[in-house]
Amino acid sequence: MQKWEYLTAPLLVHNTKLILDNFGEDGWELVAIVPGLNPENLVAYFKRPKAD
Repeated sequence: MQKWEYLTAPLLVHNTKLILDNFGEDGWELVAIVPGLNPENLVAYFKRPKAD
């Protein structure tokens, strides 16, 4: 059975692509983006297969 690890990270709206590309390079898959505490903040949720 596949096991997963998860990560949450803040996203800056003016630099979103670079931030997402960096996480993707590290093997993280974006699952969702939700609003943060104010309109300029977003929170990204990622997952990737857990190493055995």
